[in-house]
Amino acid sequence: MAATLTYFRWAFGFTAAGLVLAFCLGWSFSGSLGGAMEFLLIGAVLAVLEISLSFDNAIVNANKLQTMDPVWQRRFLTWGIIIAVFGMRVVFPLLIVVVAAKIGPWQAIHLAATQPDEYARIIGAAHLGIAAFGGAFLMMVALTYFFDEGKEIHWIAVLERHMARFASVRGLEVAVVLAVILSFAQLLPAAVLGTFLFAGVSGLLTFLAVEVIGHILDASEEATDLAAKGGLGAFLYLEVLDASFSFDGVIGAFALTQNLFLIAIGLGIGAMYVRSMTIMLVERQTLAEFRYLEHGAFWSILILAMIMFAQTLVHIPEVVTGLLGAGVIGLSLVSSLRHRRLSALL
Repeated sequence: MAATLTYFRWAFGFTAAGLVLAFCLGWSFSGSLGGAMEFLLIGAVLAVLEISLSFDNAIVNANKLQTMDPVWQRRFLTWGIIIAVFGMRVVFPLLIVVVAAKIGPWQAIHLAATQPDEYARIIGAAHLGIAAFGGAFLMMVALTYFFDEGKEIHWIAVLERHMARFASVRGLEVAVVLAVILSFAQLLPAAVLGTFLFAGVSGLLTFLAVEVIGHILDASEEATDLAAKGGLGAFLYLEVLDASFSFDGVIGAFALTQNLFLIAIGLGIGAMYVRSMTIMLVERQTLAEFRYLEHGAFWSILILAMIMFAQTLVHIPEVVTGLLGAGVIGLSLVSSLRHRRLSALL
């Protein structure tokens, strides 16, 4: 138990500092103890929300990191977390406002600080495009895992065996995602149809572009810096993947508070726990020990992708998303433990 907790020492320290900062932020905005405690509580809830939505992110990160050069592993766990916390939790929402409101970055920061309600309204107006982009990208991530001829281990065998069997059909994953995009497009009003289609196809093309870049970087086995190139390709893939996972948490956070700085604190705390979980999974090789845990993560990604598409039509509470993802991963963990116990008896 103590050995496990050592992986989270930085996350615990970041949590303490973040909650103190949230308390001070609440005091500065409200000037009262009640307001400060409210900010403290919201910061803690946001951290829990981010952690619950990111179990699958940590598992997928760990799976990819195992194939990376150690130098690039360290770079992802240092540079990557900076990009994740400050890039996606601070810069990304600001960029949405900059583009949507056609104002400068400093004006967007001033708007977030002085007119949080207007800032949140602009973010909310961009939700449809963000959901379509993230849904398409994450669906490609999940389907690429399941539509794999070389995949020999199956958790939900009745589905996964058939998906692996049809993996030889060229472009099948792309066709499935396009079919889903077109299906939802039939249900959307004409006023937002163009935005939805553009964002969905952009998410699909972004996944394909990242794949192409990764293959180019990994193409030449005779290159002297092969490991660094391969690491760079995987690094880029993980950063885009983390961005897609973050969409849901960033947008959902505005349901709890319109304060950009409090959102950054709460989601930043959650991101540190994702980093700690990723390191633990890699160093202790937990994915090899639990046979179906990775499968559960990718089924959770597929569910999240469908939820993001569904959110273009109806609001789905973030707690439902988090519970579904955590539930599927929990079931895969139980199946893994059962398989390990039965294997030990043979």
